[in-house]
Amino acid sequence: MEPQHEHFMQMAIDQAIAAGRMDEVPVGAVIVDADNQVIAQDHNRTISRCDPSAHAEMNVLRSAAKQLKNYRLLSTRLYVTIEPCAMCMGAIVHARVKTVVFGVSDPKWGAAGSLYHLGQDTRLNHQVETIKGIYADRCRLVIQTFFRNRRKAD
Repeated sequence: MEPQHEHFMQMAIDQAIAAGRMDEVPVGAVIVDADNQVIAQDHNRTISRCDPSAHAEMNVLRSAAKQLKNYRLLSTRLYVTIEPCAMCMGAIVHARVKTVVFGVSDPKWGAAGSLYHLGQDTRLNHQVETIKGIYADRCRLVIQTFFRNRRKAD
């Protein structure tokens, strides 16, 4: 079944917008199975949960693992609005996600090609296919607007 990257990235963007409305950093994620069925979708919740690990990617990995009753998320694709950080990319590798699709690169924290290449590191027991740039302009606009508004409020 052909991936529907734009459709799922738009779902992730909608999650990011929801995060921003909660004063969370607006990052959204969606994880789907090989049949393009959504397993989980969520957004950053680090502030509301007082949990530095409650990134959008971590939240969908946890939800998907619970739903599938297995932490190994073989043949899944994870969509996220911004490139995963090292923590999230490490969890993605451990969960054996097949593909990560992200909108905009993150030169400060990115671990899927910008700063680090954890998903392609052959020293690890699993490599992750990476697709970048899906709706990059939309993803960038969501996060830039959030921080621009925060700076105005300060």
